Amino acid sequence: MKINAVKLIYFSPTRTTRKVLEAIAAGINAESVEHLDLTPPAAGKGAEAVHADLAILGVPVYAGRVPQTAAYRISRLKAENVPAVIVALYGNRAFEDALVELRDLAEGAGFKPMAAAAFIGEHSFSSEKTPIARHRPDEKDLMEADAFGRRIGNKLDEARNIAGLLPLSVPGNRPYKERHLMPTGSPTTEAALCTLCGSCAEACPVDAVSIGDTVETDALRCIYCCACIKICPTGARVMTVPKINEIAEKLSEVCAVRKTPEYFI
Repeated sequence: MKINAVKLIYFSPTRTTRKVLEAIAAGINAESVEHLDLTPPAAGKGAEAVHADLAILGVPVYAGRVPQTAAYRISRLKAENVPAVIVALYGNRAFEDALVELRDLAEGAGFKPMAAAAFIGEHSFSSEKTPIARHRPDEKDLMEADAFGRRIGNKLDEARNIAGLLPLSVPGNRPYKERHLMPTGSPTTEAALCTLCGSCAEACPVDAVSIGDTVETDALRCIYCCACIKICPTGARVMTVPKINEIAEKLSEVCAVRKTPEYFI
């Protein structure tokens, strides 16, 4: 099978998932690469037809699952038997049922998953005080993603047509693990540091942040992706929810040993 056009489809509030997908696409070396970003709030407002020789579909892992926001937006996609690579990016703890859930979502949207990977990215709760997979994906991760892309390209070259691609098997359970009930809350803004630049509002995937004379955050909408914290140029956005900081402290202790990507192809 000749792959001319690749479409990268991702929910990536902090852009770590996007980085990995771009590196995989570089390894495949297709003639054209297009992006379909499911992160902005507008991405969840309508159906989207997907046409490509290959799709690479990626999401971060939230507590062992595909984030609900991402799952809904993927369910709005419409493909017609498009071969797909599915990628889960987790914060050095575990990806649990995320890949099998993502495979089910992809198949439900009309894709044919033919390869999968679980990569590691900096945890959304990571900070200088509580580092969790800090600065990942790093150079080594991206080199591995490029090599994975080359393996995918070779597999597709060997297949005469889509019927020649074997069904994809990935680890995970059904029913999926129950979602953790997170405390209602959100990052807050230190007014003395804030310049009202609007970066936090622009980065928020669920329209939870608004800018006026001050920064206001709708805690009921917040999904704790922490994109607003990581993008703030002055460090004005901070996490003040005690339970989230407690989780971050624990993860920084128990998830300190570097994990490596896993591949299913």
